[in-house]
Amino acid sequence: MRSRYTAFALRNRDYLLDSWHPSTRPAVLDLDPDVRWFRLEILHKSGGGLLDNRGTVEFRADFRVGSTERSQRENSLFLRQDKVWFYVGPTET
Repeated sequence: MRSRYTAFALRNRDYLLDSWHPSTRPAVLDLDPDVRWFRLEILHKSGGGLLDNRGTVEFRADFRVGSTERSQRENSLFLRQDKVWFYVGPTET
């Protein structure tokens, strides 16, 4: 989760797509050059341990567009395949 946040902050499109599960990965990822990510807070996590193949992370990520501050909150599902974790998408709440 933290590495994907960093990739958003650095606009590393390749890493974001590579770490996205193939079943939900978009064909194209457009990143807004005006968005500046500045804070990540992990609110809750479950699973994701050494013996798990599934985990969730609830987070809040703060960003600025111009002088306006906003935040994104999501509970994300991650799956591990062949020892690599992939972002699947938001969980149903």
